[in-house]
Amino acid sequence: MAIELAHSDKRLVILVIEDEPMTRIVVSDFIAEAGFEALQAANAETAIEILESRDDIRAIFTDINMPGSMDGLKLAHAVRDRWPPIHIIITSAIPRIAKGDMPDGCLFFQKPYNPRHIVGVLGSLAA
Repeated sequence: MAIELAHSDKRLVILVIEDEPMTRIVVSDFIAEAGFEALQAANAETAIEILESRDDIRAIFTDINMPGSMDGLKLAHAVRDRWPPIHIIITSAIPRIAKGDMPDGCLFFQKPYNPRHIVGVLGSLAA
């Protein structure tokens, strides 16, 4: 069931960063069905490459626990430093993340999350 968005015809571009392939695909599909453009990255390094190559990404949706040289929190800080206008949504199975551990303006959703809630938040960013 697709969720219709009432915003301009310019689609909001969201970068989904998740190392678990099925989770990444499901979240990306749900975001795309809601009318957004969903890009995918399996780790922070790939996410940085995508961010460096595009100037239309308006939000990232990142898991915290990922393999590689940078976890989702470090990625969030890097994004806030290099691309301050990009909205950041962080997710994890960890029950609580200290506000001070996240960059200013980030949102946190504990897994399992309701994808409709995420889409609602993205819709408010597009407004």
